[in-house]
Amino acid sequence: MLRYFLRFLKPATFSAITCAACVCFYTGNYAQSPDKLDYIDPHIGNVGQLLEPTRPTMHLPNQMIRMYPVRKDHIDDQISSFPLNMVSHRLGEVFQIKPDNETVTAASWGQRMAYDHDLEQVHPWYYSTYLIDKDITVEFAPGKKVGMYKFTFANKSAAKNILFGTYNDGSANFNFTGGDELSGFETYNKDIKVYVYGRFNAKGTPGVLKNGNTVTDNSVTAEHAKAYITFSAEAPATIEFKYAISYVSAEQAKQNFKNELGNTDFNQLEAIAKVEWSKVVNQIQTEGGTEAQRRSFYTALYRCNERMVNINEDGHYYSGYDKKVHDSNRPFYVDDWVWDTYLALHPLRAILNPQMESDMLNSYVNMYQQSGWMPTFPVLFGDNPCMNGFHSTVMFLDDYRKGIHGFDINKAYEGILKNANEATMLPWINGPKCELDDFYHTKGYFPALQKGEKETVSLVHGFEKRQAVAVTLGGSYDDWAVGQLAGELNKTSDHTIFAKRGLNYKNLWNNDKKMFIPKDKDGNWIDIDPKFDGGLGGRDFYDENNGWTYLWQVQQDIPGLINLMGGKDGFQARLDQLFREGLDRSKYEFWAKFPDATGLVGQYSMGNEPSFHIPYLYNFAGAPWKTQKRVRFLLDVWYKDNIFGIPGDEDGGGMSAFVVFSSMGFYPITPGQPVYTIGSPVFSKVTINLTNGKQFKMIAKNSSVVNKYIQSARFNGQVLNKPLFTHQQLVDGGTLELEMGPKPNKNWGI
Repeated sequence: MLRYFLRFLKPATFSAITCAACVCFYTGNYAQSPDKLDYIDPHIGNVGQLLEPTRPTMHLPNQMIRMYPVRKDHIDDQISSFPLNMVSHRLGEVFQIKPDNETVTAASWGQRMAYDHDLEQVHPWYYSTYLIDKDITVEFAPGKKVGMYKFTFANKSAAKNILFGTYNDGSANFNFTGGDELSGFETYNKDIKVYVYGRFNAKGTPGVLKNGNTVTDNSVTAEHAKAYITFSAEAPATIEFKYAISYVSAEQAKQNFKNELGNTDFNQLEAIAKVEWSKVVNQIQTEGGTEAQRRSFYTALYRCNERMVNINEDGHYYSGYDKKVHDSNRPFYVDDWVWDTYLALHPLRAILNPQMESDMLNSYVNMYQQSGWMPTFPVLFGDNPCMNGFHSTVMFLDDYRKGIHGFDINKAYEGILKNANEATMLPWINGPKCELDDFYHTKGYFPALQKGEKETVSLVHGFEKRQAVAVTLGGSYDDWAVGQLAGELNKTSDHTIFAKRGLNYKNLWNNDKKMFIPKDKDGNWIDIDPKFDGGLGGRDFYDENNGWTYLWQVQQDIPGLINLMGGKDGFQARLDQLFREGLDRSKYEFWAKFPDATGLVGQYSMGNEPSFHIPYLYNFAGAPWKTQKRVRFLLDVWYKDNIFGIPGDEDGGGMSAFVVFSSMGFYPITPGQPVYTIGSPVFSKVTINLTNGKQFKMIAKNSSVVNKYIQSARFNGQVLNKPLFTHQQLVDGGTLELEMGPKPNKNWGI
């Protein structure tokens, strides 16, 4: 497929694909323009279309401490509590804290706190809310392993209490010493102790909940432990709590406190955090675009830095992969949902921070060595086998081809090869292969059950089912990536084997229906309606989406997919049909079965990750102007700068990376190939400050809401007639110049 890309490129104009390693961390002076920070609005997307909303999360870029007000979504006008840390994206918090100004009773911990939406201030580096019934203002600032709360009690005649509780089952402890010091632990995910150490700015009287009663005591150890501290009327109106978290030990929590907080006050902690965000946000400078487009773009860039998170603490880290503490001076990253993030988030980081991406890949290698498997969704407690596929394989290939090294590539290859040959491909299951995997390796497709046929393989997840088509297509992409990486490492035999396995997608192509359709174990087609059959989320055959979405899941072999559809004309017509095809039923009925398929345009679902690359496929079908039209439409309709501005589950940066790339005007159509395809930038100029000291520039002359069509293009001053450029050209500091107009130039880029 690389040849397919390269035949579009003039040899005299473009340099070789493979770039030298770009793994130095850039510390140059980004333009410190405060207005870029002002465009970030963490409230965007805080009401989900059907499923999960985004959360207004306060944290440093890719760091351990993350906080958000615990509530249902933005419409909810009550907050349940504030966590000292969000351990993992949508997978739990530890140590709840909340203020109260009434006599503490057993019911106090369960009381929700009304707040005023208009008085809530949310920035990545600072949070403030006003608890309207309590007359208390809550403020927060994040650090790397630390955080700081301020609680201002306006009612001087009322009590001043700070309550502590837990979010997880298992043993927990709170221990007060000296009236102004707190330590303790909470058990997360059954067996991980998370430690806290903190100090108040005033002395108080501690208390705990025992046997349903509040008692004056300094310590409590119990499941769902509850403790509190009461401050006298003479104490300051603003009670401050500075704290540190550790996954290593109680002693390390104290050391984290000493290392990062010490005598640092709230304003200083906030200022440090703001500087860190300024570096990240101002790495990409933009000109033009509307106010709304800038708000959506920079908020998306903020979301792209929520995960992964570095949990190395002062030269040590806890690993959930072997349940041990390891010594290392290198960052150790967890909290990644690769099914969502390999498509655009990891490729974006490969541009913006290749050293961090290298550290993340090194973390994956460590996880493999510690657990025996290359992880799929690595989180604090280990691999969380969500979704399907081993897409970390694609991630390794993509980064390696982009010159991101700094990790043991041979050990990485050993891990992905083991996954490919020995691990089960079943969704939501970890561990060795079963008879269904042996069938795939022999027959080249994952077998489905006929309608009404009872499941006989005990390993199959009761809710997630076999997902036979999705698993086959995802496995084909992963196997292609194994073969490509084998080729890079001169492993000829593996390259041959996996190149063939990368074509397994063809085994489920039904030429009559022009769809990928499931087969049973005997090779018989299963007669389904690919638009609606397969149970909840189509999981018998697909996954979260129907056959119309999975029709396009062959990113590794776009020419092969085009051929299956009868050539470019048939391919283009099918794309058109995708965006125009009706549901054949009410939205109510459709979404009752496919709640993940939100952001609908015909059968296209903007709200789910497998759809991201689809509008860019017109670039390979002789109609780049349709890519320009579709991408602009999708950004405008589904990514508004308001609380409804994310069309599906954001999943910690996966969806936001689509916004960042598409707004800049290009997209990594096939992770694993160091090539970008061109869309339609919303800005008139984009400048990316690269970590090698160079700049990549995209200039779109006359770009506007109306002027979305490319009239002509140049790269580094030379005429560009194809909608492609390479990663090497980008990191070399290239300049892409586009002339934009209100009507399509149907001859450009074909």
